[in-house]
Amino acid sequence: MLHPQAQALLRLIEEKGVPPMHTLSPADARTYYLERRFFTQPEPPHVAARRDLQAPGPAGPIRLRSYRPLGTPDDAVLPVLVYFHGGGWVIGDLETHDTLCRELCNLSGTAVIAVDYRLAPEHRFPAAVDDALAATRWISGNASTLKIDADRLAVGGDSAGANLAAVVALAARDAGDLTIKLQLLIYPATDQRRGAPSHATNGQGYMLTKDNIAYFHDHYLGGDAHDEDWRASPLLARSHADLPPAFVLTAGYDPLRDEGLQYAQKMSEAGSRATLVNFERQIHGFILMGRVLDEANVAVHLCASQLVHALH
Repeated sequence: MLHPQAQALLRLIEEKGVPPMHTLSPADARTYYLERRFFTQPEPPHVAARRDLQAPGPAGPIRLRSYRPLGTPDDAVLPVLVYFHGGGWVIGDLETHDTLCRELCNLSGTAVIAVDYRLAPEHRFPAAVDDALAATRWISGNASTLKIDADRLAVGGDSAGANLAAVVALAARDAGDLTIKLQLLIYPATDQRRGAPSHATNGQGYMLTKDNIAYFHDHYLGGDAHDEDWRASPLLARSHADLPPAFVLTAGYDPLRDEGLQYAQKMSEAGSRATLVNFERQIHGFILMGRVLDEANVAVHLCASQLVHALH
């Protein structure tokens, strides 16, 4: 029951002979991912302000991009979403997710600050985790300058970015140094062991394949030694109690589908609030494809409504 629009997209990719991601070098994969956005993503909406920033990080400055919604006075203090882009910890950047950040910003009336964390294989685990934490703490600590409210802060991301958002929430709970009101987890990777049933049922034919996942895993982690580290596999954290509420969005034809389900269930069983919504007919990465997939736009609106509910 794959959505006809998703079927058409997959057929087109096959007809065009697009090379599988795992056959490309990281540099070529990044270029392909960046260029693909012009075909699948909607036109980027205007926002009131977009500004590039830097936060100090453990290995040097971390690039950030700040967005403020249309109609917002310059001096208004806004809630904020700290957003981590997807791309398997190997590809993706501020440009690949620029449109989505603009959409979430305008639709929710929330400031968005996107984080350009270090990528593998040049910077392996836990470099991305360290940057995500450092950036979120810097954003919270500089709330007054940024015209945001550190007590109304959400963390979010898609795929690898959702993994980082979940890890930041776990680390913040343990350290007690951040007030996080929501985790926005869009088809999150939560278990590097890759044993969930959806890896078998959806591992071929739906864009994100088992080979692609292994490619990202090995570039990021350099093998299996870190698979059970909670900073790589937040599903395996010692406890999921006392976490900020999570909105978990999954796709029915995604190898990561069950990892999102398992994470939401773990949180709920531990007494933390978690809501799960599965777009049954969609594929991994669909939320970025609003030009060709109508349900992507519904998903973006749904995520924005969760930000409104949690932060306003």
